[in-house]
Amino acid sequence: MKALLVLALSSVCLTALADEATMPAGHPQPAVEQYSYSSELDIAKVISMSEIPSVCEVVPAQMVYEDSQGTQHILEYRVMGNGCSNG
Repeated sequence: MKALLVLALSSVCLTALADEATMPAGHPQPAVEQYSYSSELDIAKVISMSEIPSVCEVVPAQMVYEDSQGTQHILEYRVMGNGCSNG
């Protein structure tokens, strides 16, 4: 049981470190921006996108991107999960 807890905590820590690795050293992480249909986006380069879970419902997702000025942004948006079947 303790080993399982240590494994779970380790994976959370590694995930947090992986998120920080996308940000240049010495730069604060940008605030999460909420997407709406009226948002005007300036996306020059997509750095990463979160995985979409296998559920049949609308779920939040995030994209980290650079704009044309080289500034990083984190955009949160809603997407349909991958768990729906058409049968």
